[in-house]
Formats: sequence, structure tokens, C-alpha cells
Amino acid sequence: MASLALPVIASGSGLERYIRDVQKFPMLEAQEEYMLARRYLDHGDMEAAHRMVTSHLRLVVKIASGFRGYGLPFAEMVSEGNIGLMHAVKRFDPEKGFRLSTYAMWWIKAAIQEYILRSWSLVKVGASQAHKKLFFNLNRIKHRIRAADDGNLTHEQVSQIANELGVDEEDVVAMNHRMIASDRPLNATMGGDSDTQWMDVLPDERDNQEVMLGEYQEATQRQNKLRDALGQLNERERDILSGRRLTDPAVTLEELSQKYGISRERVRQIENRAFEKLQALVAPQVKALPAPKA
Repeated sequence: MASLALPVIASGSGLERYIRDVQKFPMLEAQEEYMLARRYLDHGDMEAAHRMVTSHLRLVVKIASGFRGYGLPFAEMVSEGNIGLMHAVKRFDPEKGFRLSTYAMWWIKAAIQEYILRSWSLVKVGASQAHKKLFFNLNRIKHRIRAADDGNLTHEQVSQIANELGVDEEDVVAMNHRMIASDRPLNATMGGDSDTQWMDVLPDERDNQEVMLGEYQEATQRQNKLRDALGQLNERERDILSGRRLTDPAVTLEELSQKYGISRERVRQIENRAFEKLQALVAPQVKALPAPKA
């Protein structure tokens, strides 16, 4: 799949040109998509795979546009989303009865979100599901409730966001400040008649080096144990457990039942069995994984 040649976003006015380029690729009818998928699955036909990928590049642009509020290069988000799309095409099974766009959407979002979290690691987003949910939904909710253009929130808005996302108000305020700071040059003035620059008022929230080293080593050990444990699951167990407990928002039982052609109850059984395997290997870490709603 890596050999596929795709359009790229050039510097300057490349975004507009890229969008025009990807719109030139025709969208596929259901039967045509099915035949291309079968050609790739049965014969490894790379031309068929290329047509499936290029016909969905506009979907990547649409999904990536929803993440532009994080201050990261749009071209990079599109590139990461395209990688997710290629993974989706590689694993797509047309016999499951749903379209490639429905299946690929999850892979594209996951790839872009992973890139954003990697890029924001210095901002200390937080590792919990609640922090990730806050991170990826804060701007959307602020826009919906018509928060001030400068990004500042009133007490009522903070309370509303905290209640809606199930997080502490302090976390909402802290995350909002970090995201505001990321969108402004640090040497820009705060506005009004003040000559004070943003870098002058940003608090130093860093821990001392000993604490940071200890947290890093502990997090690395947990990640290594979890990765090794996940590697002992089969592909279906790993995919279901990751979708249900390591993805935000969690993939629903219905979506996974359609993906694998099994019942919702069977999906739940596989999830529980895979979770029990992980508990036996890394119980202190895996017990913290939240059980999603159906």
C-alpha cells in the first residue's frame, strides 16, 4: 500500500490546489467499490486499492478540517489521515455489508487524533479518557455556546462544559488556557493598552527534573507492558478491545458486530475475554481502562 502515489499539499497556496486535485477523483458506486475491494483482497491488485484510496481522499480532507482548531499544520493532518485511509483499505472486507467510507472514517479519525496527541505531548494533555475527551471536544462546544472570540470562558460556560463532558471545572479552565496559548505567538501583546506579552504571564507548570524523570519512566514501563500484553491477543481481540476501551469515543457494539458479522453479545464476550487476558498480565494498569457504554 505504501507504493501508492497520492497528491500532496505543496507550500504556499497548495491547499486549494490539493482540494481541487482530490475532487477530480470520481466517487465510487457501491457495486464498483465492491468489485475493486474483491480484486484487492483476492489478487492483491494495487490499482484497485489505489482507486479506493483516491476516491476517498476528499473524506480525509473533510475529517481533517474538523481538527484545524489545534494549531497544527493542516498538511500534516491530511497526511496522517491518508495513512489511516490506506490502513482501512488494506483491511476492508466488502462482505460485511457496509461501505468503505463508513469503515475508513474510524481509521482516519484515529490516525489524526494520534498525531495531534503526539504533537501536543509538551502541553501535557493528560492520559485519561476524560482529558482526551475534553481535549478533542472543547473547541467544538465553545463554538456551539458562542464563547468569546478571544477564547476566554465565563464561569457559567466553564460549568456548562464541565457538566457536559463529565470533567472538573479546573480541568476545563486549564485546558482552555493551554489551547489559547497555542494559537497565539508568545511575543504577542495581550491587547488593549497593555505592552505585556503572553510569555510574561504564562505560568511554569513544569515539575522538577526528578519528578519528570520518574513519571516518564513509570509511563514508559506501563506502555511497554500494555503493548506487550496486547501483542498476545489475536487481531480480532486486539481490535475489539482497543475500539471499546482505548478509543474515545468508544466504538459501539453495533458497529463492531457489523464489522465482524457477529452478534452484539458475541462482541461483548470477546471484549470481556480479551480484557481478562490483559488483567492477568498487567492488572494494575489495565484495571484503569473504563468500560464503555453499548
